[in-house]
Amino acid sequence: MAKTLTRKIIDEHIVQETPTEYGLKIDQTLTQDATGTMAYLEFEAIGLNRVQTELSVSYVDHNTLQSGFENADDHRFLQDIAKKFGIYYSRPGNGICHQVHLERFGVPGKTLLGSDSHTPTGGGIGMLAIGAGGLDVAAAMAGMPFNIPKPKVVGVFLKSQLNPWVSAKDIILEVLRRVTVKGGVGRIFEYTGDGVKTLSVPERATITNMGAELGATTSIFPSDEVTKAFLVAQGRQGDWKYLRPDEGALYDEIIEIDLSRLDPMAACPHSPDNIVPIKDLAGKSVDQVLIGSCTNSSLKDLMMVASVLKNRKVHPDTSLGIAPGSKQVLAMLAENGALTDIISSGARILENACGPCIGMGQSPRTGAVSVRTFNRNFEGRSGTKSAQVYLTSPEVAVACALTGRFIDPRELGDYPDIIVPDTFLIDDSMILAPAEEGSSVEVMRGPNIKPLPKRAPMEDTLELEVLLKLADNITTDDIMPAGSKILPLRSNIEAISEYVFSGIDEGFSAHAKKAGAGCIIARENYGQGSSREHAALAPMYLGIKAVFARSFARIHRSNLINFGILPVVIDEETYNTMEKGARIGLKNILSALSGKAGLDAYDVTTDKKISCAVPLSPREQDILKEGGLLNFIKSKVRG
Repeated sequence: MAKTLTRKIIDEHIVQETPTEYGLKIDQTLTQDATGTMAYLEFEAIGLNRVQTELSVSYVDHNTLQSGFENADDHRFLQDIAKKFGIYYSRPGNGICHQVHLERFGVPGKTLLGSDSHTPTGGGIGMLAIGAGGLDVAAAMAGMPFNIPKPKVVGVFLKSQLNPWVSAKDIILEVLRRVTVKGGVGRIFEYTGDGVKTLSVPERATITNMGAELGATTSIFPSDEVTKAFLVAQGRQGDWKYLRPDEGALYDEIIEIDLSRLDPMAACPHSPDNIVPIKDLAGKSVDQVLIGSCTNSSLKDLMMVASVLKNRKVHPDTSLGIAPGSKQVLAMLAENGALTDIISSGARILENACGPCIGMGQSPRTGAVSVRTFNRNFEGRSGTKSAQVYLTSPEVAVACALTGRFIDPRELGDYPDIIVPDTFLIDDSMILAPAEEGSSVEVMRGPNIKPLPKRAPMEDTLELEVLLKLADNITTDDIMPAGSKILPLRSNIEAISEYVFSGIDEGFSAHAKKAGAGCIIARENYGQGSSREHAALAPMYLGIKAVFARSFARIHRSNLINFGILPVVIDEETYNTMEKGARIGLKNILSALSGKAGLDAYDVTTDKKISCAVPLSPREQDILKEGGLLNFIKSKVRG
């Protein structure tokens, strides 16, 4: 039977299979510093003295704004842990994890699990690359399979080629326009068709990166001659292999896109699927432009930006900041003179890090219009709640920076002739190899690095106060905000828990502690966005025992289960009748988690039965009964 590329890689990595799930062997893992400290504390708790993967890499790219000791302490902890347990360590300044992994470590046909939701970037090089919570990554580093619900495979057929000034960013914005931020749940998007060969690896990676905004499990491109040229340029031709779907492979769903018919587009505030053509925004003033992030910070992207800026000046009413994706990109821009063109235009050069994409610096002024080549524009994520953030291609962004307004970049004239070299500058001196034998390595732990909070095994009965009632598409930024004040607390759950839902209800943390045991009510796609497990771990610490929602985002649902929080599915009528302040009783929980009975839920005041369900795989049932994945792993070790 003809197979999709997705199916081929899955078949090569299946360790176990149930009617609803695949358990996959994970070849590579990555972490970043905002999630990594907790992931490695979790790995330590498992009790092994060495990672069991082919390759694991710890990147520092998120918490690089060091206004106190916390981030620097975490970085030293991460360096020591990596040396001790067999993990490569990418130092701060070496670049953004997804860009660097693509350049230096990604291998077609391998599986990659990362504690960052944009790990699917690796699909641009033909990897099956999946984002997950840190505890899932810790388990993978311990050699355990990673379980995913059996996905539908969506074939995205690309034909023709892009016109000048239209870019890969416009392709993924078109997919988002059609599918929406919740339409990719339970799906893998596999790109195919004649148009694929017209896209470079960085362009493919832009598309797979923002596939995360669809809610998709991952996205993937074939590994072809374009992939080979990229790996040859990186001095890694030995890692290349030819991978493609079989002729006649059948897909569960099909999307067809004629690349020649696409126009420059933008995602408007405050969602990546709020898409309009640039022509609809023409003339609107722009206060700030930021180019970079893991989505659009490759050499090709920034060479184009430099060519447009050459002998031109940034508009006096607009601020332009540019963050290269890696040290390699920055060094090559400096070597070929493009960096001089960028600086001479009046642009500000930012660190090779995530930076403003996660609210770490460059917050816009009050009410500003900010145009960004990033992947998310959730309200308040920029650090300024009143800011209007638009997501665009680098082509649109640089045109806005020059004119101070939204403008179709095609008005700038001929598209610049961008020549990407056949050989890239290779300098891996900022990637530190682990010790061959790590037992004698001392791990330094700063005072902000606190032990993991523990959750007891699941109770059979609960009485919960409804602490919040929320709408659709609640993000992990809504649940556990990021930014320069909060991110440094990622290794201190007690401290960071004070900020849970702080952008929605400032008194939430205190109220939750007083309630003793609580729950959340929400509608569709609860927990979309970042993979941050802190959006489950900190609520668990505050006593949240269940979330009742119409539907859940994939990664967050897994994180809830991993930390012993029940993900309860409700219908619209139930959502409409449940209110903040109500008390919900749950009975028969353990029987429900054994598949012997349904969950018995009722309104404590009226004794009226609440219609709900907890659809779980047998493995997820066992994890919840133990009170979370770490308890589950320890029970297996004890067994």
